Amino acid sequence: MTHTIEFLPHNKQITIDDGESLIRAAMEAGVHINASCGGGGVCGKCRVKIESGEVGGGISEQLSDADREKGYRLACLATVNSDLTVRIPVESEMETSRLTQTMDRHTAQAISIDLEDLKQDGLFIPPMEKIYLEMDPAAEGDNLADVARIMNHLRIHHDEHRLTMDLGLIRRVPDIIRQENFKVTATILRPVREDGKNEIVNIEPGDTTDRNFAIAVDVGTTTVFGQVLDLHTGEVLAQQGEFNAQISYGEDVISRIMYAEKGDGLATLHRKIVETINTIISAIIKKAGIQKHEVSAVTLAGNSTMTQLLLKINPSYIRRDPYVPAAVLYPPFHAAEIGLDLVDHATALVYPGVSSYVGGDIISGIMASGMYRSPELTLYMDIGTNAEIAIGHQDWIMCTAASAGPAFEGGGVKFGMRAAKGAIEDVSINPATYEPMIITVGNKKARGICGSGLITLAARMLETGIIDSRGKFNQELSTSRIRQTDDIWEYVLVYEKDTQIDRDITITEPDLDNLIRAKGAMYSAALTLLDEIGLKVGDIERIILAGGFGSYVDLASAITIGLLPEIPPEKVTYLGNGSLLGCRINCLTNSLRQSVTQVVNMMTNFELASTPSYMDHYMGALFLPHTELNYFPKVKARLEELRK
Repeated sequence: MTHTIEFLPHNKQITIDDGESLIRAAMEAGVHINASCGGGGVCGKCRVKIESGEVGGGISEQLSDADREKGYRLACLATVNSDLTVRIPVESEMETSRLTQTMDRHTAQAISIDLEDLKQDGLFIPPMEKIYLEMDPAAEGDNLADVARIMNHLRIHHDEHRLTMDLGLIRRVPDIIRQENFKVTATILRPVREDGKNEIVNIEPGDTTDRNFAIAVDVGTTTVFGQVLDLHTGEVLAQQGEFNAQISYGEDVISRIMYAEKGDGLATLHRKIVETINTIISAIIKKAGIQKHEVSAVTLAGNSTMTQLLLKINPSYIRRDPYVPAAVLYPPFHAAEIGLDLVDHATALVYPGVSSYVGGDIISGIMASGMYRSPELTLYMDIGTNAEIAIGHQDWIMCTAASAGPAFEGGGVKFGMRAAKGAIEDVSINPATYEPMIITVGNKKARGICGSGLITLAARMLETGIIDSRGKFNQELSTSRIRQTDDIWEYVLVYEKDTQIDRDITITEPDLDNLIRAKGAMYSAALTLLDEIGLKVGDIERIILAGGFGSYVDLASAITIGLLPEIPPEKVTYLGNGSLLGCRINCLTNSLRQSVTQVVNMMTNFELASTPSYMDHYMGALFLPHTELNYFPKVKARLEELRK
C-alpha cells in the first residue's frame, strides 16, 4: 500500500510506502528538514506539523503537551499510515542565503592573495596550465607520430620536459589536432614533486588559453563552499555555499562514521556529499557564465572523515584506537571518478591531512594564513563542530583536534540554528530589569539563536548575574523571564508574539551546559598543547580565528566566557574560511602547492585522548570563564566591578 504526502509550504508531493518514516519521505521529496541527531529522536529539530492524515509514533519528550495537541510530531520517529499533509515549520527548515554573504562584523584578513605579486615573483603558475601550440602539419618527410609531435613541440618551444599522456587522450588526439590544422591548446597538470612528470591531460583545437578555470571547494562537516576561479587572471568569478546534505544522518563526524558502518551507509553519505558539491558546481559555473568543459581542475579540502566519505573510503578506523586514517596524501585523479559533474579531463586535487582528526581543511587554512612562514608564535583555531588547533611558526607546528560538538553552530541547543535570517546574532541585557535587546540576521523576527549569538548571550547573562560561573540561573532575581518549565530552568529571550514560530524562544540550563562543554574543549585543547611544549598563554604573539563561525564571533564575549585566551584584541586576526582560501591558493600557484608537503612534514600531531593533563584542563574549563580566574585577570576584574 502507498500513500501520498504533500509537504507545505514547499507544495511538493511524493508517493511513499505504508510504514515508511516521515523523514525518509521528506528526503526523497527533496524537502530538507533539520535532523541534527541523525534520526535518534533526541535533538527535537525535525519538528513538523501534521495538518491532515495519520502518522504512527513521532512523539518524544522533546515535544511538549501543547506541541502534541497542536499536531506536532518528530519526523524522524513518525511513520506514514495514510495520505498526509505535512507543514514544515520555519524553524525546522534550512536556509542558505547567509552562507554566501561576506562577513561584516570583522573583516580583517590574515592573508590576501596579491595576484600581481604572484606574477612578479614567478609564482602564478596554476597546477593546470594551458599552452597554445602552432605545430607544422604532418607531411611527407615529416611523419612524426601525433603525440610525439605535441611533446617535441612543448620541449623545444616551451621548455617542457618529462611529459606523459594517458591512453584515453591518445585516442582522441589524431582527430583533435587536425581540426585547426595542427594548432591546438595543451592543458598540462604540474607535479607536486619537482622531479615529477608533467601530464598532458587535454588537447583542444585552436587557442583556448584564455578559457581556463578551476573550482575550489571547502568540504565542511556542516557547510560546503565553492568558488570558480579564472586561471588566466586569478580572479574569483562566482561563489556559493550549501549545507552539507549529510547533516540528516548525523551532526558530527562520529555520528556519520557510525552511520557509514551500517549497510549501505558509506555509499549513501558519499552520494550526499557529491550531490551537495555538484549543486554548488552547477550554480557557480552558471553564475560565472562558463562552460563545464572549460573547468580544468577542482581543489578540495575537508577534515579526515569528510575527505574519506567524499572519496568513498571506509572511515571506521578513524574513531577506533589507535585512530588511523586510510591515507594522509592523495594523488591527483579524474574528478568524474568520484561522481563530480565535470568533464573527464578535469583533475581533482585533494589537500593532504596529518592524522585522523587533523585533516586537509586545517592544512589548507594554515597555508592560507601564512603562519608556516611567520616567525611569530601563532595560535590557529578553527572553531566549529570539530575544533582544530595548531600552535607554531616557521620552524615547527604542533596540532591537535578536539570534539567541540555542534553548539557553536546551533546544534544541541533547544532553539539553536545556523546563521540564517531570523537567527539571533547579538544580544544586550539591561542590568537593572534583565530585559533583553536582540539583533537578528536580516533584521527579521526571531526564530532561533545562532552560535555567535549564543556566546554573546552567555557573556551578557554572566555579566548581569543572570547566571553563575556554572551556567546556572539565579532563581532569586526579580524577573519573570527566568522560569521553570518541565523541571528545566530557562530564560525567555523572545516571547511567542514577537517570534516567527508559535512558541517562546528560550535559553535553558542544558543549552548553557552544552555551550560550556564546547568552549571548554576548545580552550583546554589549546592550553594542553601549550603546556606540552613548555609555553604559556602569554607567549602567544598572534591568534588566527578560522571558520565561518570564527568570522562572526564577538571577541570580547568569546574571552568573557573562556572560549579564547585573554590576550590583547590587536593580536587576533579573523581569517574567515581558511580552508576555502587555501584551496583557492592551491588553484593559482603550483609552487605553493608544492609547499604543502613541506608543511605537512613540519607538523607534529598531538593526541589529546592519550594526554592525562587534557582532562584536568577540560574539567577546569567547565566554568565561565574558568575555574582558575587568574587565566582571565581582566574578565575577573570586570565581573567583580559589575557585582559591586
